[in-house]
Amino acid sequence: MMFPTKKGLKALTLKSLPFSDAVSDQLPLNQLLRLSLFQVSVGMAAVMLLGTLNRVMIVELGVMAWIVAIMIAIPVLVAPFRAILGFRSDNHRSAIGWKRIPYLWFGSLWQFGGFAIMPFGLLLLTDDQAIGPTWAGEVGAALAFLLTGIGMHMTQTAGLALAADRATDETRPQVVALLYVMLLIGMAVAAIIIGTLLRDFSQLRLIQVVQGAAVMTIVLNVIALWKQESVSPMTKAEREAAKPLFSDAWRDLTTGNSGLRLLVVIFLGTLAFNMQDVLLEPYGGDVLGLSVSATTLLTAMWSFGALVGFAFAAKWLKGGMNTYLMSARGILVGVVAFTAVIFAAPLDSGTLFFAGAFGIGLGSGLFAISTLTAAMTLETGSLAGKGLALGAWGAAQATAAGLSIFIGGALRDVIDHAAMSGTFGPGMQTVTTGYSVVYHIEILLLFATLIAVGPLVRIRSTAHTTQTGRIGLADFPT
Repeated sequence: MMFPTKKGLKALTLKSLPFSDAVSDQLPLNQLLRLSLFQVSVGMAAVMLLGTLNRVMIVELGVMAWIVAIMIAIPVLVAPFRAILGFRSDNHRSAIGWKRIPYLWFGSLWQFGGFAIMPFGLLLLTDDQAIGPTWAGEVGAALAFLLTGIGMHMTQTAGLALAADRATDETRPQVVALLYVMLLIGMAVAAIIIGTLLRDFSQLRLIQVVQGAAVMTIVLNVIALWKQESVSPMTKAEREAAKPLFSDAWRDLTTGNSGLRLLVVIFLGTLAFNMQDVLLEPYGGDVLGLSVSATTLLTAMWSFGALVGFAFAAKWLKGGMNTYLMSARGILVGVVAFTAVIFAAPLDSGTLFFAGAFGIGLGSGLFAISTLTAAMTLETGSLAGKGLALGAWGAAQATAAGLSIFIGGALRDVIDHAAMSGTFGPGMQTVTTGYSVVYHIEILLLFATLIAVGPLVRIRSTAHTTQTGRIGLADFPT
């Protein structure tokens, strides 16, 4: 009877792990998993800024909603600078040859600094301030959100660029999928832990939780960046060589290839998929009469749909599918999903509504994976590197996500007010009208995105294909 050897058992274990096909000689499994931790810290920061602190400021601290909206908008306003950050990491000069690690490190410091001062700035926004200028709370909170936002964008841009540098052409799509799943895991775990810790709210507990997030940011990111970039000393001539201008690199990225059209696709698609972010749960409650616990499950349905989308993406990329064709499939799934959400109201069907939420997650997951993979494998000229391409992807995606949330909420309020006042006639004088108009606009934006991506689907490049073989993500336990 033959017994497996230690080496054979190790190989069998590695093959059975999710994302095993993302591993390569250049990026071993332990280093890949460590590197992905920067996405966990970014997911934690996103939950803090867009979820937890949003609610805490309005409910527990009694801050006016317009001030909260401005604070949350600050990280979005700095998102366009991701392209510059990526460009600078492409052309960073150091004596030891590091390019991405310095930006990962300083991004972590910015994020840490923002969280470190954030609770004190938030507490000053209340009426409990005894001494000092009356504007100290607003300035302190704005500075905290600004530092955290810059840190998030710098960390994620440099981390994605480093992953793209170290992955091979064959493993890059799987690496993208792993990083996205780690972002979702970071958001889910952070939401559970932070929500549990703040259940019994107090000002002291707020300070402890937010500054605990600051410490975890440093811990996770230091583990992520440790020994991820090899030391390759530069010569004096290399260090003193003239650096390219950002304008020249940007022209190189957007001229003569599909770069500019890809950015348009990313912006339009993200705008279309994300306008429902602040409307889906209220729609379930206002229109379908679902309970709070029932509408809370929508986030779980969306997340499950996104994970299924990642699994399909891995399977199709394994077969060599054109990246842009996969994004087109995601867009079409989104059209069907939003149609289901619209028809859930006249049919009074909660099942159809939850199916639509699942479809939105599935379509957006396919779209996100395909566009990020396309940015990582984008053929650029000699001046534009992976950092600039990924920074431009992040800038377009983050800016569109922030704008879409504001536009969706504002449109719903304006249309709802006009409809309920009888402007559109008695037939439209229902609470459904405002939501329905936004969802129809999202479908139109998805069709516009499909038109924009059409010419890109015809582009067949070996950079957008992968060799056949087993994909670990398809076996990821959901």
